[in-house]
Amino acid sequence: MTERTAHIEIPDRYRYAVIPHIMVDDAAAAIDFYQRAFGAREDFRIDAPSGGILHAEITIGRSALMLGDASVDEAEAASFAAPTSLGGGTSVTLHVFVPDVDSLAERAEAAGAEILQPPKDMFHGDRTVILKDPSGHVWVFLTHVEDVSQEELQRRLAAAG
Repeated sequence: MTERTAHIEIPDRYRYAVIPHIMVDDAAAAIDFYQRAFGAREDFRIDAPSGGILHAEITIGRSALMLGDASVDEAEAASFAAPTSLGGGTSVTLHVFVPDVDSLAERAEAAGAEILQPPKDMFHGDRTVILKDPSGHVWVFLTHVEDVSQEELQRRLAAAG
């Protein structure tokens, strides 16, 4: 463990969160990528009767993520869509706190992630990397570096101007 992560890795207010459920074009390939890039653990999956994955759950660090194939009959009936069907954009960014954002960024890039913002210390007290996975989802991985008061946060934000 580095000095940087010797304190609480995940602030208490982020310990209990909404569980995202993302849709992709190839859930099996996405799960494989998340395992290689983010060290994800597959918890379970439900195969769709027509083929593909109806529902799967993985864990990245302490965070749960649900996912499935957007092309299975049940997903199409509910009008779920993968980022590729939205012209490559996404309306959701997934944030995950991890012990070492730099190592994760290297691993993710080697596995095929596109680094949108390299790891850097941010004004809000977290070292942050922003990347896009091969399915088109945008991820923000953070390592908590320091607690920042609201006043200091505002001062730093204004100074960054």
